[in-house]
Amino acid sequence: MLTLYNVSELSVTEIRYLIVCSHPSDTTRSPRPGEENGKDYHYVTREYMQASIDKGEFIESAVFSGNMYGTSRASVQDVKDKNLICVLDIDMQGVRAVKTTDLNPIYIFIQPPSMSILEKRLRDRETESEDSLQKRLHAAQVDMVISKDPGIFDVVIVNDSLDDAYGKLKDTLIEEIKKVQKTNLSS
Repeated sequence: MLTLYNVSELSVTEIRYLIVCSHPSDTTRSPRPGEENGKDYHYVTREYMQASIDKGEFIESAVFSGNMYGTSRASVQDVKDKNLICVLDIDMQGVRAVKTTDLNPIYIFIQPPSMSILEKRLRDRETESEDSLQKRLHAAQVDMVISKDPGIFDVVIVNDSLDDAYGKLKDTLIEEIKKVQKTNLSS
């Protein structure tokens, strides 16, 4: 299992699709232009998601800008059953929640080269209100400080360009797959 964390950058979603067609998370927010239910996210009602969380059906969940986000146990199991790499694109709350489970993912932080570049990328998306954008930038600053704590992430990739970030991520995955194969052969 692979856990990707980023600070509100569009590119991590693109990177995720370059790796493997992963099972999307659930959210209570409305789809952005061009997003599709079941592809980008599973768009659900707040009531449905809260009831599912209360029943323990999510391995992680968080609230950001008034919207709920989360990863269901069923979606992770579905990917595992297909012998695919399960990729979780989660926030810092999600990282902490997954660390309390019996899952053993590789934790990778994909960070922007700078806060000013992150702000430009977010503004260029034209999907955020000014208030939402400022909340994302503040959260990103806090998370970038937390990400330096020992033991949070196994790998940190600076997202200077999509191609370079993807190349570094691919190299990391190849190395991890080799380790798993070596362990499985010696078992």
